Amino acid sequence: MRNKERQIRLLGEEDIPAIERLLRTSEYVYQRFTLSELPLLLKRYPAVGLWNDSTLYGFLLSQIISSSLAWFSGFGVSWTESKEYVSVLSRLLDQLYEPLRSQGVQYFHYSGNDSDNDWLRSLLLGQGFIPYRNLYSYDKFDYKIPTTGNQAVAIRNVDLASDMPALLRIEEACFEDLWRYDPFSFQDIASTHPYFVVAELNGEVVGYQFNALDDDYGYLVRIAVHPSVAGQMIGARLMAEAIYFFERARVSRIMLNTQEDNYHAHRLYEWFGFIRLQQKGFVLRKRL
Repeated sequence: MRNKERQIRLLGEEDIPAIERLLRTSEYVYQRFTLSELPLLLKRYPAVGLWNDSTLYGFLLSQIISSSLAWFSGFGVSWTESKEYVSVLSRLLDQLYEPLRSQGVQYFHYSGNDSDNDWLRSLLLGQGFIPYRNLYSYDKFDYKIPTTGNQAVAIRNVDLASDMPALLRIEEACFEDLWRYDPFSFQDIASTHPYFVVAELNGEVVGYQFNALDDDYGYLVRIAVHPSVAGQMIGARLMAEAIYFFERARVSRIMLNTQEDNYHAHRLYEWFGFIRLQQKGFVLRKRL
């Protein structure tokens, strides 16, 4: 393929078949989404692709989780362009920044699970990204639980029409901007994740939890409990219900990531039998 034939343009839902084909055949793929999430990503957030006529040779997806923060959500290069994946990534990044800026994004982030062996890490450091946070990864290979938690807490499916104010209060109280979801993000989560519940204590929503599935792997994405009810075994109740969900789904492995200094979460995960992996995860950031 000659360089003059290459064109970069924004991607949309009509490009899903081309992206899925590249995901199946690419030697270089980074995928921070499930296939069920792909239509919403393309509908709501900027994405760019490198084309030659009707053939997609590379793509780069993003996800905006709050007004000023976005994440590097997916990248792939066709096997014919494997030797040029560095230049393809550079060109796609250059074309993605302006659409992100136009939506108010100030910082673009990338996360990986293994700082020593992540093939994109050094490339992005060369593109102006800087180390921002360290993460721990945990795995669990059984469904055993040490407790069912606070049985006075009611667990029910989320209802965004009534629960959104409480969810946003929990976000504000529990998380820094980097991890905080906005209303649009919660809408996307509710429409693409198979399990999204809230915890009620005395009729008030005081926590939430949601999970993702990918083949026979389970991802415990988030457990959050408002600090005002800390120490009442609400996190344990949410965790126990999450394990029950994964048992029903018959996953072979439950995975999660958490920030290195989130010691309270570490204790909860390890109490429930999650094993901390040796490799360290990380977050890179670039100011746009």
